[in-house]
Amino acid sequence: MTEDLSGLPTSLSPDLIGDWNRVILGILSHAASTGPNLNALLAAAPDFALGQAIRGLSCLLLGRAEMIPVARQAYGAALQGAPATMREIAFVHALGDWLGGRPTRAAARVQAMLTLHPHDALAMKMIQAIHFVMGRPGAMRASVEGVLSAWVDHPARGYLLGCHAFALEETGEYARAEATGRAGVELARDDAWGLHAVAHVYDMTGRARAGLDWLSGREVSWSHCNNFRFHVWWHRALMHLDLGEYDTALAHYDADIRAEKTDDYRDISNAASLLSRLELEGVDVGARWEELADLAENRASDGCLAFADLHYMLALCGGAREKAAAGLIARMHKTQAAGNESLRVIAHPGLHIARGLQAFAGGEYSTAWMHLRAGRGDLQQIGGSHAQRDIFDRITIEAALRGGYMDAADGLLRDRLTRRGGALDGYAAARLSLIDAARALAV
Repeated sequence: MTEDLSGLPTSLSPDLIGDWNRVILGILSHAASTGPNLNALLAAAPDFALGQAIRGLSCLLLGRAEMIPVARQAYGAALQGAPATMREIAFVHALGDWLGGRPTRAAARVQAMLTLHPHDALAMKMIQAIHFVMGRPGAMRASVEGVLSAWVDHPARGYLLGCHAFALEETGEYARAEATGRAGVELARDDAWGLHAVAHVYDMTGRARAGLDWLSGREVSWSHCNNFRFHVWWHRALMHLDLGEYDTALAHYDADIRAEKTDDYRDISNAASLLSRLELEGVDVGARWEELADLAENRASDGCLAFADLHYMLALCGGAREKAAAGLIARMHKTQAAGNESLRVIAHPGLHIARGLQAFAGGEYSTAWMHLRAGRGDLQQIGGSHAQRDIFDRITIEAALRGGYMDAADGLLRDRLTRRGGALDGYAAARLSLIDAARALAV
């Protein structure tokens, strides 16, 4: 058997191991070439069970209904390929676990292999991806910290540090996250994940100008990426938004964030959450909602991830698609959650948040506050990052303000402040000032 870049045996022939290593490095760096490279490898070695398992898991990470049959086909091909090592068997069964509605079990199965082989770069990154989608930053951090000592001389150490930096940031250790992310990018200049982990730190600590300084001139770190590059541009736009530079944020929206009008839920989430933030600041975003609403209307029947559903709802509300929004609510209401982790999150807190967004768009602020408050405590479960979920926090606070629940809004802002390390960003400063003015008038 030939060994991959982590020194682990694979069932591939020696002439294909270089192609497989390129796939692994592409997964680590979010490279646009990864999918085509994997497809070419599997065309040459269709019985490579580990490659088929990765293809299937990658399909499920896309959160698209039409990719589930593709993942099932990959699972069948992986089983037929007769996995040759315990590692391959673990990945194949992990794919089966997720297809069965149990991504947590899938992550645990791969984690068992990572514990046995702590230098497995592929296992390390896939575990991070699954836990991220399921909203488990503590598990992300525990997994990566469990193998740090085994990666001292690993050729992919920079990518590990990038994953560690993001997990540190999501668990509130901002100073360590920044230092770790910077160190990782020094080792792996194309690690967009580590680069963006540092950007997250600047967002959470209210240092937008320093964040722009960090990202400026480092475009080479994400220019090679798949659609993840749009997300890094989104971070840059958020920094301009926080500084009140709305025209620049909109310019990034048009030129970078929506450079390609894809219907990938992650791209829609970037766009919809930025437009929502701008509108909360009173900015006229023009007709930009229309293309997002069209795409969201077509994707609203997927029912794969609550995170996706809620951003589709933002787009439908922004585009005033009341009938489609009601249809999305009805579909979420009918979700049968038994035995399926993703569907359980759609049922709660997803449905409460979706109803709150719908009510907020309709000017029913008390109703919006009621639903958004009911879902807020479990919002972490929808997955994504603090920065991504912050749009729902902002709308919850806005619903409280507009509904006249000033004390509640103040409490939410103070809680948000605590979770952000005590850092006061432009959004919170403006709302706390508004509350102080309202209280002064009431005296």
